[in-house]
Amino acid sequence: MDKARNRRMGSKYLVIILALLSVIACKEKEQPVEEEVVAIEKPADIYEFGFNLNDFVVKRDTVRKGDSFGVILERNKIGYPRIFSIAEKARDTFDIRRLQIGKPYTLLCSKDSLETPKCFIYQPNQEEFVVISFQDSIHAYTSRKPIKYVEKTVTGVVTSSISEILDKKGISPILTNMLAEQIYAWTIDFTRLQKGDSFKVIYTDKYIDDTIYAGVHKVKAAFFNHKNTPYYAFRYRTDSIKNIYEYYNEAAKDLRRAFLKAPVQFSRISSRYNLNRRIAYYGFALRPHKGTDFAAAIGTPILATANGTVTESQYKGGNGNYVKIRHNSTYETQYLHMQKRKVKVGQHVKQGDVIGTIGMTGNTGGPHVCYRFWKNGKQVDPLREKLSQSEPIAESLKGDYLEFIKPIKYKLDVLPIFDDSKEKEVKDIVTQKK
Repeated sequence: MDKARNRRMGSKYLVIILALLSVIACKEKEQPVEEEVVAIEKPADIYEFGFNLNDFVVKRDTVRKGDSFGVILERNKIGYPRIFSIAEKARDTFDIRRLQIGKPYTLLCSKDSLETPKCFIYQPNQEEFVVISFQDSIHAYTSRKPIKYVEKTVTGVVTSSISEILDKKGISPILTNMLAEQIYAWTIDFTRLQKGDSFKVIYTDKYIDDTIYAGVHKVKAAFFNHKNTPYYAFRYRTDSIKNIYEYYNEAAKDLRRAFLKAPVQFSRISSRYNLNRRIAYYGFALRPHKGTDFAAAIGTPILATANGTVTESQYKGGNGNYVKIRHNSTYETQYLHMQKRKVKVGQHVKQGDVIGTIGMTGNTGGPHVCYRFWKNGKQVDPLREKLSQSEPIAESLKGDYLEFIKPIKYKLDVLPIFDDSKEKEVKDIVTQKK
């Protein structure tokens, strides 16, 4: 009887437990379910070439061998009748035959399954671009990317070559070329800088679309302490109509001279002008050397050291390939042992023009150019000649120039020089004099 009673009690409790579970389950079903809401952010607008790139499927490529405007568009599902119509309407703005291998182009295509091209954009260089749009009507135009100029400064102490110093600072080699070939070519021989010489430069870097570095734009001003002598250079516009700029020093004198100091940039003198030279090969016989030899690698450009007219350009005996230039009634120069001659007789050349390349033609034991210099028909040592400086700035501009350079010179003078080799600032000649 007790067993039967226990069974009845167990069944009763089981029913109660099941009822409670049912109530709990119902209450849980009544609780609202929280759904997770995912916010979809609209992509930020990306503009290039004047278009919002988010509105298109963007395809970028470069012109390959065998590509033409027609081939590129046909490859992207546009038929020749349409291509012909586009080319005809665009030809007044851009000749489609001028596409160059390796140059980049962009296709802006429809955002659908067909991805039909709507616009062709060609970039002949980093700054310019040509747009040929055929979304609705066909039209073409050329434009330029926005350019930003950032003024910067650099200083240093000479321990090796200027190019090595600037390279360690992460500065474009273009700056070295500007200083050596354009600004100080007539006043400082960069191959003969001395340890301890110092420099300061104010220059501007060029950026396309704010981010693409396009190199050094210009040198605004520079200062060199060479052999304990200060050399200033300031860029100044002398002709506002023709937009001509020149570099002058702090006294308004032009830095250009009648002749370059050397016909080859960054070379070394391997043999000087010497009328008493004796050569072992000839039994130490007296063999005067009436030229100055500048050694450099084969193929290095040889420059005309001054304006003039080519009077000789030929191959002849021990001279090998050579060029001779008459500059005026007083001076002539000659350049021997060239690999190639790049000028002809009667041609007018300007100072700094490439007239040939370094070689080993004629009687020579190594690659160099023998530079010969005539004054009044007699060969002389160009390194000993006191060659006149170019004309100073016009008197009408001198006052304006001196006022113009005042704040720039002050900025140069107070700019501290940092010696990277010693990791400390050093005093320059201007500071010492003060």
